[in-house]
Amino acid sequence: MDASPVFLGPYTSTWPWKLPLPGARLVTASFDPARLDDTPGQHDIALPPRLSDAVLKRRAEYVAGRLCARRGLWLLDGRKSAPGMNEDRSPRWPVDCVGAITHSHGWAAALVAHRQAYAGIGLDAERLLAEEQAERLARRVLTPEEIARLEALSPANLALIVSATFSLKESLFKALYPLVGRMFHFQAAELTAWEGLGPVRLRLREDLGSGWTIGREVFGMVCLHEGRLLSLVALPANLLHEKPS
Repeated sequence: MDASPVFLGPYTSTWPWKLPLPGARLVTASFDPARLDDTPGQHDIALPPRLSDAVLKRRAEYVAGRLCARRGLWLLDGRKSAPGMNEDRSPRWPVDCVGAITHSHGWAAALVAHRQAYAGIGLDAERLLAEEQAERLARRVLTPEEIARLEALSPANLALIVSATFSLKESLFKALYPLVGRMFHFQAAELTAWEGLGPVRLRLREDLGSGWTIGREVFGMVCLHEGRLLSLVALPANLLHEKPS
C-alpha cells in the first residue's frame, strides 16, 4: 500500500478503547486541507459530482476519510478499494464489508470489518463541548431518563456526559441506518447507565424496523483520544437472532 499523500499525515492504527473489537481495523490520520491536491486521479479517490463545487475543507474531509477507509480495507484483507458515496451520502462499502468514517477539525478515521462478523459499525469523533454548549444541547440529546441520571451527578460531569452521549448516538445512527433505512433522532435510544469513559450499552426506545425493536440493546465504547472524544458502536452479525433483554 502506498504512503499517505502530502496533505495527509502518517496513517496510524493505534486502538484507543479499553476493549478490542475482534476482526475490526481502525485507521486514523491528520490532514491539512490547504495542501490538498484533488485533481482527478491524484489519489485514486474520485470526488462525487455533488462535491465538485464544495469548499476545500469539505473536499479534504471526503478524500482524507476515504483514504483512511482504503487503508483499513487493505489492512483487513489486502484489497485495494475505497468506498464511494450512496445517493443518501452514506459511504458505499464493498458488499462483504461494513464500516464507518468520521472526521473532526483536521483529523479523519475509518473503522472497517467483514460483514460476516458485524451487521453494522458506527464511528464518531467530537471535540469536547464547552459547558454552555452542553447545557444548550442536553435536552435535545439526552432522554428524560438520561437527564435524571445526569442531575444526580456532579455538575462538573455535564460537558463530558453530553459530549459522550452525543457521540455515541451519532455512532449508533451510522451503524443502524444502513440496516433500517430510515432517519431517527437522539431520543430513539438511551445509555443504560453512565459509568464514565469505557464500554457502554445503549437501549432502543423506538421500533426502528427490520427487527430493531424497543428494548434491544447494543454495545458501544467511548474514550478520549488525541484531544477528542472517539466512540464506536458495533452490531455483531448474530445480534438479530438474540431476543431483546
